Amino acid sequence: MRTFIFACVHNAGRSQMSAAFFNQLADPELARGISAGTQPAEHVHPVVVDAMREVGIDLSDAKPQKLTAELAKNAEMMVTMGCGDECPYIPGLRRDDWPLPDPKGQGIESVRQTRDQIKRRVMQLLEQEQLSRNVVPA
Repeated sequence: MRTFIFACVHNAGRSQMSAAFFNQLADPELARGISAGTQPAEHVHPVVVDAMREVGIDLSDAKPQKLTAELAKNAEMMVTMGCGDECPYIPGLRRDDWPLPDPKGQGIESVRQTRDQIKRRVMQLLEQEQLSRNVVPA
């Protein structure tokens, strides 16, 4: 099982959406996505929950969690979104950075745009890593 971590500062928006799309679109026999943040918030942003609900993904029970070296140690790759140097360095862990706008304080239309960018990036990552499901869910 290959593990991919999606990390941002508060783990309340971008990283939650990324891991949710990853887990929806990846072959569950091959890979899983985890989201975490360097300074986790109390809950996922309500506008993010609403935007994801529009595409059939329920994040209402998702809980932000702290990004630790322990959490990341068995991962293969970490995708960061705004945490920069705060994200722990893990030897051997591949990294990528997705410069996406923080949905905090944004309206639904802006969050939809970020959501759609994230889905495209996740689909590209899965294709590159050959981890896509055989049948993409509707």
